Amino acid sequence: MSSPLVHRDDFGSKIGMWLFIFTEILLFGGLFLVYAVYRFKNPVAFHLAAEELSVRIGTINTVILLISSMTVAMSISAVQLEQKNRAILLLTITIVLALTFLVNKYFEWSSKFGHGIYPGSEKLIELGTGEVLFFGLYFAMTGLHALHIIVGMIILMVMLGKVINSSINIGYYVQLENGGLYWHLVDLIWIFLFPLFYLIT
Repeated sequence: MSSPLVHRDDFGSKIGMWLFIFTEILLFGGLFLVYAVYRFKNPVAFHLAAEELSVRIGTINTVILLISSMTVAMSISAVQLEQKNRAILLLTITIVLALTFLVNKYFEWSSKFGHGIYPGSEKLIELGTGEVLFFGLYFAMTGLHALHIIVGMIILMVMLGKVINSSINIGYYVQLENGGLYWHLVDLIWIFLFPLFYLIT
């Protein structure tokens, strides 16, 4: 009698995660739409503002997240193959990569603050409305994404603990799959943020 119940829980858990991902896509989709409208109205200002960002740091963070997406997927495969130690290693690498992303983002933001470029700063206001809109969206959207990174790290650390104590195993790994889905969402959002702010001029 327990098997069908577990199956229903797994199915419901996956549906719940996909619904959550859908709401997140709607949220960021709305922000991307706002960005597109303001960029259309202020093309020159957005171009000049984008030159203040470091394409190198943005590229490094993109590579970091792509690798982390791969390692979290590999950790699920490792659990399915009953390779517990490998799964632990891969989840640990994913968490370290996520932390590295945040460290890079911290230095990038610190650089902007050091140059007086932050929401409400006198220097930013002097640059004009277009630059204010660009950096307002930049800080809001990358800040929201960083918050998702932090939440993702917490989820992955919980999953790591469950793998270590064998709560997640070959017979029950839907929680790790859901954690992996969330992490892929975080990566996907950045894949859109990176070209919008760093590459399109």
